[in-house]
Amino acid sequence: MSAARRFLVPDQPVGSLSDYRAAGGGAGLDQAHRLGPSAVVDEVRAAGLRGRGGGGFPTGVKWAGISRADGEEKYVVCNAAEGEPGTFKDRWLMRTNPYQLLEGIALACFAAGAGGAFIGVKARFTVEIAALERAAAEMGEAGMLAGVSLTIVPGPDDYLFGEEKALLEVIEGHDPLPRIHPPYIQGLFEDADGEARPVIVNNVETLSNIPHIVANGASWFRSFGTDSTPGTMVFTVGGDVVREAVVELEMGTPLSHLVYGVGGGLAGGHHPLLVTNGVSNRAVLASQLDTPLDFDSMRAIGSGLGSGGFTVYDETVCVAQLGAELSAFLNRGSCGQCPPCKLGTGEIALRLRQMAEGSAQQSALEEVAAWSMRVTDANRCGLGAGQRAVATGLLVDFPDHLVAHSLGQPCESDRVAHVPVIDDWDQEAGRFRYRSTA
Repeated sequence: MSAARRFLVPDQPVGSLSDYRAAGGGAGLDQAHRLGPSAVVDEVRAAGLRGRGGGGFPTGVKWAGISRADGEEKYVVCNAAEGEPGTFKDRWLMRTNPYQLLEGIALACFAAGAGGAFIGVKARFTVEIAALERAAAEMGEAGMLAGVSLTIVPGPDDYLFGEEKALLEVIEGHDPLPRIHPPYIQGLFEDADGEARPVIVNNVETLSNIPHIVANGASWFRSFGTDSTPGTMVFTVGGDVVREAVVELEMGTPLSHLVYGVGGGLAGGHHPLLVTNGVSNRAVLASQLDTPLDFDSMRAIGSGLGSGGFTVYDETVCVAQLGAELSAFLNRGSCGQCPPCKLGTGEIALRLRQMAEGSAQQSALEEVAAWSMRVTDANRCGLGAGQRAVATGLLVDFPDHLVAHSLGQPCESDRVAHVPVIDDWDQEAGRFRYRSTA
């Protein structure tokens, strides 16, 4: 896409508040004070912005509910605990332009009538924390965060820290264990009567869109993307592509453009077998690469847009071994509050690993299918649903491969695929550096 159709990711990192303001930063706050809180909510709602953290819920609808909620104390929470495998977009946004995120948080507080804001970020994201602290100090001194008490909360490296209910637990000083009730029912800091303060939870990219929407208007935002999913999205592409990258594209751009246009295709004459999108969605097949990147189109093929982190695997990968790695990652990430999830992810990982090694019982395939149906029982969060989507997708899409493995035939591939948890961007190599998840 042309530079004219991109606004979230700058060509060069924004190094100071003066640079941000010179490029138009702060116009959203100026416009908001002219419009008033309710009009800001209406503008965001009219823009059709959908949450960029994975769920795709309409942001304006969420804001409208909190703005009408009773109570003098309200909070805005930014989920910056990015940990979905294959995803690096929120970290990229915090590094390259933390000012637009903080302006978005200030606008959310203004619209909802919230006086406090929290950014939940993994403690190991030291570069991002430093960027946020620098930007917050500059914006606070300039009066751009007036009336907002901003707290950056460094948290653990647990996968579930990025789950919104677990995120609220960490902000309150507890372990990242998902609550039963979602944030619109149970907010932050219950008082003596058991009443919690209302809270808005949005991720980094969602909030980074807000200054642009308020400054330029809903119609401007809707000139990007599709009718059901307006705007752009910041995508990550990695794995067996020639070029790994973080890129901003209009919603509705075909996935094939991300793989072949941005990623440069696959090296050595290889071809894609499947594309994973984190560990919460069914894998996308090579025959589905022309699917538009928007929430509804991805859902129509049985997958999901998620947080936009796509990892490409070529035909040398063993589907059973990859499925075992993804399931083992989910098993380690499961908090154990819901036994079907903790047990199910472990049992699925075990059987898929046995299938890849050629040591599985003939009942292994049926047992994977059975556990996939039970793994979501009584779940407090979406981890079990992610396991079901991953496992059932492999069962449906690669039956011959898995049947052969369930009959004791080890995979001909000697490749060991790993869960693509991104550690950082290696500027010298021009590729991502991945963390060990063993």
